[in-house]
Amino acid sequence: MIKNINTILAQGGNATDDVKTGAISNPLYFSTAYRHPGLGQSSGFDYARLNTPTRQLLEEQLAVLEQGVQGFATSSGMAAIDLVFSALIKTGDHFITSNDLYGGTYRYFDDIVVTSAVQYDVWNGQDDILKQIKPETKLIWLETPSNPTMKIIDIKQLSQKVKAQYPEIIIAVDNTFLTPIFQQPLLLGADIVVHSATKYLGGHNDILAGAVIAGSDELSSLLETKLVTRGQVLDPFSSWLLIRSLKTLHLRMACHNENGHYIADKLRDVTGVEKVLYAGIGGMISFYLDKDYDVDAFLKGLKIASFAESLGGPETLITIPAVQTHHDMALDQREALGITDQLVRISVGLEDKDDILDDLKQAIGGAKL
Repeated sequence: MIKNINTILAQGGNATDDVKTGAISNPLYFSTAYRHPGLGQSSGFDYARLNTPTRQLLEEQLAVLEQGVQGFATSSGMAAIDLVFSALIKTGDHFITSNDLYGGTYRYFDDIVVTSAVQYDVWNGQDDILKQIKPETKLIWLETPSNPTMKIIDIKQLSQKVKAQYPEIIIAVDNTFLTPIFQQPLLLGADIVVHSATKYLGGHNDILAGAVIAGSDELSSLLETKLVTRGQVLDPFSSWLLIRSLKTLHLRMACHNENGHYIADKLRDVTGVEKVLYAGIGGMISFYLDKDYDVDAFLKGLKIASFAESLGGPETLITIPAVQTHHDMALDQREALGITDQLVRISVGLEDKDDILDDLKQAIGGAKL
């Protein structure tokens, strides 16, 4: 049995069409309807919202990569979050979330409080989380490293602590930043893993997708029923593209990680950089420009990096969380988390690391007021 994740990734989709053609690259099935051999009989595929051969292959690969029972490919990262909460949280329930998250996740949480009459509390990552658990608590949502301030949560330690007293509480982890290359939350005690597959899993800034991987048969059944009902499924072509992209995930993440370490280290000595935030792994970095440097001038001075709202692709992207990913968050809440107007987030790409650094340095230098 193949166990090395590099081999699993490179072999993804191979030998799935042996009976028909022997194709190395897995076929792409666009069909939304499938013939039935007879009454009460099925080929295993009936209708595209329920399943397709291409999406099934992707979901099997996702489950293997995250060491889960079953994977689910959704139409976006937000659809993946919605799948988890629509399947597991109902009116009157309570959940806890770590305090530093992608802004769209907070926007979603605030929306379901209004529309579904659920409650949630925010955990600061330091206090005893057990003190925030209520009889109605059903789920704990974690994002580590956090977006955009790169805070780390020890998933294993938290899971052991919570499960020792509350084994019924579900722990879900957004693993978008590290991917299964650098972190496998299910092996650390979590119950569910979520990805915005638009980011590193897709890896080319050309796929909108999400992923949910369940660690148990019970959770898989709940998620599958809800996904079929709500229909937030990933289309066949995007599924095929994502299968293709996963084949190089380990290579891409190794380069993102190498470049991330280098840029984070060098940025600390660049004039105009007040502070660097880096989790010590991966390709995501945030830093604060000194107050006497103009953020807009910095962005306009970039020659290689692009000012854009995403991450995880080959190209280095720069985001200003306060006006992009977290603009809907209240100002006092943003500032309490350190998401100021001077905070810059970098998705370090696959370019030459010295070219990336030189571009950042010259753009920062040209932004002095």
